[in-house]
Amino acid sequence: MILLGVNIDHVATLRQARGTRYPSPVEAALVAETAGADLITLHLREDRRHIQDADVVAMRQVVKTRVNLEMAMTEEMLANALAVKPEDVCLVPEKREEVTTEGGLDAIGHFADVSRYTRSLLNAGIRVSIFIDPDRAQIQRAWDAGARVVELHTGAYADAHDAAARDAELARIRDAAAFAAELGMVVNAGHGLNYHNVQPIAAIPQIAELNIGHAIVAQALFVGFAEAVKEMKALMAAARG
Repeated sequence: MILLGVNIDHVATLRQARGTRYPSPVEAALVAETAGADLITLHLREDRRHIQDADVVAMRQVVKTRVNLEMAMTEEMLANALAVKPEDVCLVPEKREEVTTEGGLDAIGHFADVSRYTRSLLNAGIRVSIFIDPDRAQIQRAWDAGARVVELHTGAYADAHDAAARDAELARIRDAAAFAAELGMVVNAGHGLNYHNVQPIAAIPQIAELNIGHAIVAQALFVGFAEAVKEMKALMAAARG
């Protein structure tokens, strides 16, 4: 069975647009769980553009499945994670000027930092994932740094301009998933996945979990949050079945 992590960042984006107390990311997380989400993913960014510190604390208290906290490698974010102690932390690259995360973490170029942050989190009993491009050399360095979970960045696949480019990126992801699994890593994937492109990724047998947010929040405008989660789960199950 493939798992669905529902990213609730963009529920907070809508809230922050007006500076109101609604819509509540916590409420969205509980609805998502009831509708079948296997975990809740959220990204506390340095600029606090959507998720706020209080959201992370509240989420840890009420989520019944597990919390997957995405974070940049900064001392502030490490301190937050060690204080809140989510079940999972996914280390991601972060630029203040980007609209959304633009690529995987460079585990080769930042190997010392990846190793240090991974070790600190593991020592606190937190499972660590590295958000990484589907590249064998990067995956190997993530393994060498101590991570036993990898989340493959699917953005290039999702943004491919034609079928040939999309097929090439899908082949890269398949190869990367197989390689990571051979190392003994848990393989997750995410970024840019939606109701039209998710099934080829969900069909890859080594992938254990997909983390999807923007597409689900957008679909919820038309069908409701619970139904949007159920529709995504159904597509993933059909692809795997």
